Amino acid sequence: MLLVKLDTGFNIEVEFALSPFHRRFFAWLIDATIQGTYLYMGGKILSGLIGENWNDETYRVVLYVLPFIFYHLISEILMNGQSVGKMAMQIKVMTIQGGEPSISQYLIRWLFRIIDFPILLFLGSFSGYSTWWVVLFLFAGLICVIATPKSQRVGDLVAGTILIDLKKRTSWQDTVFTEVESTYQPRYPQVMQLTDRDINTLKNIIETVKRRNDYDLSLKIAYRIQSKLKMTSDQDSLEFLQTLLKDYNYYSTN
Repeated sequence: MLLVKLDTGFNIEVEFALSPFHRRFFAWLIDATIQGTYLYMGGKILSGLIGENWNDETYRVVLYVLPFIFYHLISEILMNGQSVGKMAMQIKVMTIQGGEPSISQYLIRWLFRIIDFPILLFLGSFSGYSTWWVVLFLFAGLICVIATPKSQRVGDLVAGTILIDLKKRTSWQDTVFTEVESTYQPRYPQVMQLTDRDINTLKNIIETVKRRNDYDLSLKIAYRIQSKLKMTSDQDSLEFLQTLLKDYNYYSTN
C-alpha cells in the first residue's frame, strides 16, 4: 500500500493511502464501458427515432456527443471527486493539500485527459491516419503515473490533485456538513473565519484521529486552529474539533 503525507491547511501532515494502479485501471474501464454503451445505445435509439441519416446534421451529432465528452468533468464535480467507476472502486480525487478540489482543478484534470487518455490518437495511429511515432504519446499518462512519487497523471500534476484509496478508512464524509440537532446551540462563531476547504480538511482529520487513535494529532490541530482564530476552549481537543464542525454547519444553514 503506497502512502503519502499531505500538508493540510493547518500545517499538519496527515497520511493518506494512494489508489493502487489496478483500481484506477478498473475504474477507468468501468467508465469507458459506460461511455461506450452510451454511444452505441444512443446511436441505435436516434436511428430508430429519427432515421439512419440523423448523423448528417451537425447539431444533432454535437448534442449527442456532449454527454460523452463531459462525462468525467460533470461526474467529478457532482459526485465529490468520483465517477461511477471511481465510486465502484472506492477511489476519489482530492487536492495535494488534503482537501476538496475546486471546479477549476476538476476542469484542468478534464482538459488534460486528451494527453493522459488520447483515445483519438490511439484510433488514428492504428487506422493509418497518423504516423507511427505518435504511438509514443499514447503512454504519457501511464508513464507519468508510474514515474511520479504520488502516482499522478499529467492532469493531476497540473491541477494539484491525487487519487486516494477510500477503502483504507473507516468513515469518510465527502461534504463539509454534519448533522445538527434542531435545539443545538453553537459555541464558536469564530469558526466562520475558516473556509469550506478548511472544514472539509478538518472533517477528514477527525476521521483519521478516530481511526488511528491519534489524539496527539487532534491536539496539534486544535492548537493550530485556536491560535489562528485567537480563541480558547475548555473542551478536550477531539470534542473541540467536532464542535467546530457542528458550529460551522449551524451558522452556514441558519
